Amino acid sequence: MSTEPGRVRKRFYAEAAAAFSDDGWTVRLDGRPIRTPSANPFIAPRPVAEAAAAEWAAQVEVIDPRALPITRAVNTAIDRIAPQREAVVDEISGYGGTDLVCYRAEGPEGLIAAQAQVWDPLLEWAAESLGARLICVQGVMHAAQPPQALAALRAAVARRSVIGLAALHELTTISGSLLLALGVDHTHLDPEAAWTASRIDEEWQIAQWGSDAEAEAVAERRRGDFLAAARLAALLREIGD
Repeated sequence: MSTEPGRVRKRFYAEAAAAFSDDGWTVRLDGRPIRTPSANPFIAPRPVAEAAAAEWAAQVEVIDPRALPITRAVNTAIDRIAPQREAVVDEISGYGGTDLVCYRAEGPEGLIAAQAQVWDPLLEWAAESLGARLICVQGVMHAAQPPQALAALRAAVARRSVIGLAALHELTTISGSLLLALGVDHTHLDPEAAWTASRIDEEWQIAQWGSDAEAEAVAERRRGDFLAAARLAALLREIGD
């Protein structure tokens, strides 16, 4: 039974529950184990499988694809990340070379100060805890980062499981910052605080010029995806993954 959450359809099962199989923990709908969109067995650590089962149990008449973020992340990990793990590690760690928090505004002073207040402590944490001391520049001109710092960031990424990489990929690509993603993954940053830190520039512009309803709706969806990825990372920490 493929459970691709990208198709809208009516709820077709009465019960959803996590269950242990020969391969590990899975989700069963009316007793039948689910599979990924590529027809692979859906296998995850117990806390993750239980969270995915809760997503399916919470569906009402129609299955809402956006209400299945844990399921979607596990599907991605199994179908897309596992077959090309090293390429995904490279993609995620590559954000360290152009990290959001390293590129600072040239003005006005208020924005410069806001970025420094939030982002400078994160840079210090990365240097002290991860061994990755990155350099900052003003403006958008690319600055090459020290190879040893990039190697340290890649090592931090490479330690994650394939499901952990799925969570880290979401955190990184949504925020535009590997340091913010790792800050959440290592519990250095609260997920809400990390999301706010990723939007300093946008919130500054909103404060100056006002908000746009459509842009706000997009931002809220992205916030939901970011927090869901942070929750997945937290579930994995429960088992030391």
